[in-house]
Amino acid sequence: MTSNDQYTFQNPVTRYPSISPPKQDQPEPGLDRDLEPQTDRGEASYRGTGRLTGRKALITGADSGIGAAVAIAFAREGADVALSYLPAEEPDAQKIAALIRDAGQKAAALPGDISAASAARELVANAVEQLGGLDIIVNNAGRQIAVDQLEDLGDEQFEDTFKTNVFAMFWITKAALPHLAPGATIINTTSVQAYNPSPTLIDYAATKAAINNFTKGLAQQLAPRGIRVNAVAPGPIWTPLQVSDGQPKEALPTFGKDTPLGRAGQPTELAPAFVFLASPESSYVSGETLNVNGGTPTP
Repeated sequence: MTSNDQYTFQNPVTRYPSISPPKQDQPEPGLDRDLEPQTDRGEASYRGTGRLTGRKALITGADSGIGAAVAIAFAREGADVALSYLPAEEPDAQKIAALIRDAGQKAAALPGDISAASAARELVANAVEQLGGLDIIVNNAGRQIAVDQLEDLGDEQFEDTFKTNVFAMFWITKAALPHLAPGATIINTTSVQAYNPSPTLIDYAATKAAINNFTKGLAQQLAPRGIRVNAVAPGPIWTPLQVSDGQPKEALPTFGKDTPLGRAGQPTELAPAFVFLASPESSYVSGETLNVNGGTPTP
């Protein structure tokens, strides 16, 4: 571990560099392995303190970016982790699975396309089988493709974005509920886009607003059963999503520089928020959207 862990007192403006990524392109869904500059997912810095000892978590989009950082943090806090990802993301996923095992925890690598209902339900069944149960669900997988004009936003893309970002969350959560006991938690990844949508991300931003609403409604429904439901809303975080058509290529060099902290965030900066919401420390928190966005004002 380095001294740059989540407990070290630091200036948030300079804790990580204000990156100016070169124009680059990867085919969807993109790989952390090929990203320039590389992301920080907490591999060398996240320090666990046993806050999730004995827990069993399913994380979608766990191969790279935010999902990978959360998977590393959960494992170092003592949780076993099932990683959901697309088959094309296998190189990234295997690296994260190895880091989980290095932390002494069980890693279940479960490739598949959760934009299909059958695959989403099968994912839950496989995670339960391989981990011996579930008590944390992180619905993090997301699809984001920038389109300049509404006339150019095709029906297929609009539908695929909702299937990946919203429908999969519904299918997975519904399939997981019979396995969740009181004390279990569900955490959904929404976005600053839910409040401040970019004009090039009409479909993506709409899904993130839907996730906020789903989270708050489900939190009320499941509270009497002792299951908490919360969301984390990232701002501009440097991940492969941005270079696989998630941002206009000309916008990459200035990505995140318009936040009050003046830089894009790194995936590892999201991990403590997910750990907090998954741990008993947040036992009186449900229906909350926790913003991790570099200081951008939100409602």
